[in-house]
Amino acid sequence: MYGFTIVENLQKIDQDIKREELKYHKKRVMVSKEFTFDAAHHLHCYEGKCKNLHGHTYKVIFGISGFVDDIGIVMDFGDIKKIWKEQIEIHLDHRYLNDTLPKMNTTAENMVVWIYEKMEEALKNDPNDCRVEFVKLYETPTSFAEARREWMNA
Repeated sequence: MYGFTIVENLQKIDQDIKREELKYHKKRVMVSKEFTFDAAHHLHCYEGKCKNLHGHTYKVIFGISGFVDDIGIVMDFGDIKKIWKEQIEIHLDHRYLNDTLPKMNTTAENMVVWIYEKMEEALKNDPNDCRVEFVKLYETPTSFAEARREWMNA
């Protein structure tokens, strides 16, 4: 009815598929991963609700492009997560952002550039020529700031 098949013989490397066949193309491809974190902050020189200490559940989306390796992978999603956890999130999650970030007004616009720069630095020597294409930082489910590679390099 649904056209499902039961796999009788699992494909075997170097028997059913050759190693040189694992890489299908030589194109640049973008992979994306998203994360969330909770943090508190307040804005300076701002006359509105955000001048008071308050918190957000932020969402960050990374777009990272590169060329596939010999087995067809640009960058393992686990490696993106490792960079996030070890080099970026530690400064953000459950933190008072005005203390943990460089001296700046902790607007989404300033923070997204800082996050972009941290990921870009982490990818500097990537063997697949990976680079950050964009970072989106959602401060609320409907409000975000974005940094794009073409804007950052202008």
